[in-house]
Amino acid sequence: MYEIGFLSILVTFLVVFSWWGFTRLPKERWQFMASVPVMKAGDSWEGINLTWYGFFFATSTAFAVGLLYCLLRAISLPAYSIMLLVVFMLPSCMLASRLITIVVEGKLHGFTVGGATFVGIVMAPWAIMVLRWSGLFERRVDPVAVLAALAIAYAFGEGLGRFACISFGCCFGKPLSECRPWTRGVFDRVNFIFTGKTKKIAYTKGLDGVPVLPVQALTVIVCSLAGLISTGLFLLGRVMSAFLLSMIVTQLWRAYSETLRADYRGEGKVSAYQKMSVIGTAYAVVTAAILNGMDSAKLQVNIAEGITSLWNPFVLLALQAVWTAVFLYTGKSTVTGSSLTFHVFEDRV
Repeated sequence: MYEIGFLSILVTFLVVFSWWGFTRLPKERWQFMASVPVMKAGDSWEGINLTWYGFFFATSTAFAVGLLYCLLRAISLPAYSIMLLVVFMLPSCMLASRLITIVVEGKLHGFTVGGATFVGIVMAPWAIMVLRWSGLFERRVDPVAVLAALAIAYAFGEGLGRFACISFGCCFGKPLSECRPWTRGVFDRVNFIFTGKTKKIAYTKGLDGVPVLPVQALTVIVCSLAGLISTGLFLLGRVMSAFLLSMIVTQLWRAYSETLRADYRGEGKVSAYQKMSVIGTAYAVVTAAILNGMDSAKLQVNIAEGITSLWNPFVLLALQAVWTAVFLYTGKSTVTGSSLTFHVFEDRV
């Protein structure tokens, strides 16, 4: 009963939030959430722009971490072990999201979820095993179950994180005019039209106001469906299937979806990110084969315990700290600026 309710809440949230995001976020209004004055320049102030990109990226990350905590508590993994795993992996992936952009695309300002994901895929099995060998993880916990929870959290984080891309106008699709006739027919009424000269699609390709393939929306749908189905498998105790489904679907979709995109992804016909996705898929399959059967104890999943564990002051504060740290890292725009002026309403003096 709890399982059905849990999945129903996830489905309702994703449907409502997706409808809102797909219809609102391509508009110019949803790129900047605030500008903060930092330096006087004549009669105006130079400001730092805080973006909705950072807001949605931070929200998707906090959601993924919260879901990870819920699923791992549902299989009785201690809270301190979960926190250690998050602290072990999240900073490394966040750092990789910027460093790999510099290496692959030659850009100092930007982030790549694909690069961060690849680092996370490579790190995860080793992080789990190191924590197990050190005694910080309970050895009775199946490492595949932990990997499955990580993969599910990633699938939802990847899906929800694309709302950040929609708001900033990055990771955009090809113009419909350049697509095949059947593709134009399918997406003639369900496409994205971005507005605003400071959107990335505008200042890099000049495609603002042009109907383009809604690649970000497709990624939201594909990754969210993979996450939902994998969550159902996880709740049934089929953690191996949950892990493989999440990883294979999300990574192969990432590799394919880049063929639908028009933004710069590095040199070469096959991008470095596509290669990472294919390698990551193979790595996940090999990892699953190696770790399968390491623990023979039957997995018991108690999602009610996982949900209850979230209502804890320490957990809530930790999630807020994650949100704040990620927002400060990704939400301060380094590619746009602002000039601010202030005045007093004369009729209110």
